[in-house]
Amino acid sequence: MDAHSGATRQLAEFVAASRWDDIPENARREGVRGLVNIIGCSLGGAGDEAMNAALLALAPCIGPAQASVIGRGERVDMLNAAFLNAVSANVLEYDDTHLPTVMHPAAPVAPVLFALAERQRVSGADLLHAFILGVEAECRVGNALMPNHYRRGYHITATCGIFGAAAAAAKLLGLDPERTLWALGHAATQSAGLVESLGSMSKSVGVGNAAKNGLAAALFAAAGLTAPEHAIEGRYGFAAVTSETVDLARITGGLGGSWEILQNACKPYPCGVVLFPVIDACLELRRRHAPEPARIARIAVRGHPLLLERTDRPVVASGREAKVSLQHSVAAAVLFGAAGLAQYSEECVADPAVRALRAKVTAQEDDRIPVESAIVTMHFTNGEAFREHVRHGRGTPGRPMSDAELDAKLRDLAANGAPFVDAGRLIAAVRGLEHEQDACRIIRMTVPS
Repeated sequence: MDAHSGATRQLAEFVAASRWDDIPENARREGVRGLVNIIGCSLGGAGDEAMNAALLALAPCIGPAQASVIGRGERVDMLNAAFLNAVSANVLEYDDTHLPTVMHPAAPVAPVLFALAERQRVSGADLLHAFILGVEAECRVGNALMPNHYRRGYHITATCGIFGAAAAAAKLLGLDPERTLWALGHAATQSAGLVESLGSMSKSVGVGNAAKNGLAAALFAAAGLTAPEHAIEGRYGFAAVTSETVDLARITGGLGGSWEILQNACKPYPCGVVLFPVIDACLELRRRHAPEPARIARIAVRGHPLLLERTDRPVVASGREAKVSLQHSVAAAVLFGAAGLAQYSEECVADPAVRALRAKVTAQEDDRIPVESAIVTMHFTNGEAFREHVRHGRGTPGRPMSDAELDAKLRDLAANGAPFVDAGRLIAAVRGLEHEQDACRIIRMTVPS
């Protein structure tokens, strides 16, 4: 690897030099959609058990009341606000996914910007601009390290998300290229997160730390703390240490000409994105054939290797673990004709009928099948078999959720986690963010008055 390729500096210079007018309309639109989605996720997760535990643990350490905890009444210091709002955004497994990396881009980035917007006056356009740049930075770093980074067990939302958080904060703080480079360097040295944490509360702790430490990275840089010139591409930099398949051109190539946010997917189901086409196929088979569970001999799933790598979990013990279980998702979708929060509850996991059908699910990997596709074949005891091939899972860029569906998702999640929120008013404000003079007004709509 050439330490003089300057990927860290090129990325820093791009972020620092970017102007709002440089952002194309389609990227702006996806940025707004991403914020509608992540605010809904934060509202839905605000009362989750993990959030309550995190607040209890952090209570003795919380500093001055600088920023809001979305969907709750507490006000905390900026760093803890970034952490907590990233946890609530990610904890339901309902946040967005960047298909090429399977990263959840918004959760580490948006909470940082919300916290800063309560510290200093920020226009809606400036916040949206920084959000799009943060997504760009983290996804480009992730692209450069895939697939080996994830396969080695690094939880990419946490490990690369911190670069998005640092870049977005640097932009909103108005840092020059040198200090933006330092912010990325501080992010590199704080990066952490393990795939082993999936299915547990610890997964969201990693995402929370990406937001908090990314914000801290930018604040360190703003105060004059220096960082290495080649934090990403150096001999002992982030890329070399965390992946054996590194392509630095995927960080720097086409900067400003192509936008990673256009590869983002908003989730229709609160589970891993690789499960979407599987769920879609199961729902369609159920709709067409109304199968009686007793008549089902076997349900065979074929999909991208990542499907089995991350979700081959025939035995699950909790709702959180079920969100990354192929077998549970198939059984719940077939039995209930849905894959919402109720289908990933503790009650559903323990349901004897679900447990029985989980045992009938088999899976086979096929590297010819894209990550957003799957083939499901339902075999019956009388020898009949029915097959469904889904090429683009619902919610993925090839079959995106509509604006109306995203708005409905926010309403449902608000009703679930923060029923005091005027969801209609909030949606209208976020959709008009580009013309908002003070972005803090939107944050105030997410907390009790």
